Amino acid sequence: METKIVRSFALLLLLVALTPFAWAEEAQPPTDKAAVVNTTVITQAELDSQMRIVVDRLRSSGRLPDVAQLDQIRSQVLENLIARELLYQQTLKKGIKVSQEEINEQLINLKSQFPNEAEFNQALTRMDLTEASIKEKIQRDLALKKLIDDEIVPKVTVTDSEIRAFYDNNPETFKQPERVKASHILIKVDPKADSAQKAEAKKKIDMVQAKLQRGEDFGALAKEYSEGPSAPKGGDLGYFSRGQMVKPFEDAAFAMKPGEVSGMVETRFGYHLIKVTDKTPEGTIPYADVKEKLGEFLKQRKIQQEIQVYVKNLEEKAKIEKFVQ
Repeated sequence: METKIVRSFALLLLLVALTPFAWAEEAQPPTDKAAVVNTTVITQAELDSQMRIVVDRLRSSGRLPDVAQLDQIRSQVLENLIARELLYQQTLKKGIKVSQEEINEQLINLKSQFPNEAEFNQALTRMDLTEASIKEKIQRDLALKKLIDDEIVPKVTVTDSEIRAFYDNNPETFKQPERVKASHILIKVDPKADSAQKAEAKKKIDMVQAKLQRGEDFGALAKEYSEGPSAPKGGDLGYFSRGQMVKPFEDAAFAMKPGEVSGMVETRFGYHLIKVTDKTPEGTIPYADVKEKLGEFLKQRKIQQEIQVYVKNLEEKAKIEKFVQ
């Protein structure tokens, strides 16, 4: 029987398959076959590479598959690679073209994720990739996207009644806990700081508090003095519920009323001044607030289902040999 951890892979595997920039080691020469799809070989190296991507993502999310689950994952990853190859072969049959301009645009977007060209090239070197191989991956993935957009997406519709029915039938999904919207001013103090360093930080937070008591603007003071990442936004942390902040900060924020400013609150990060700007009680998110996003979620779910049907039809017409169970 399929375990919960394996059942949760469906979306992850789809994303790996259709994400242009899933960093993977360049495939080695096809000495060891994992599968053959019509006449195209999927190598063991390709399978191992995709396995590393999936397992790394699972581990980073705190899920550690055991040996039996790894076998199931490997089987599903191979199925995913076969599906991907079938889809790509279909793009060739359909004559789907990807222009060099489209490839270059995606490559520029990829490079923009790195501080500079040198670091991008270093990343390629570490993973034994070349810019040419990256362009080939981009070309294939853009072709797959065009196939899905042409062959599958137009068939998918989500009606208002379907959206409403999902909302009504899944009330727990739309429950929202009590939330606070707050800003803060942080003066950092290292947990290992000595008494002199703590006194210096305390002196600084007292000075900021005095300015607040004289009527100076909280947001402006946060931009000037706060040492936290929210400083450029005037200390704004947005809305948060219980369990999202460290306990002393959470206790202070939830005990306050909108418009109130706390005294000094000490956490492991340092000294804070907190201003609560809004509070919302526990309740259900209104349908109107989630209708658009819920509709998109249901559409994407239907697209995934249609992709599975489309691939199944391709499999029935293809010659597929598997060498890994």
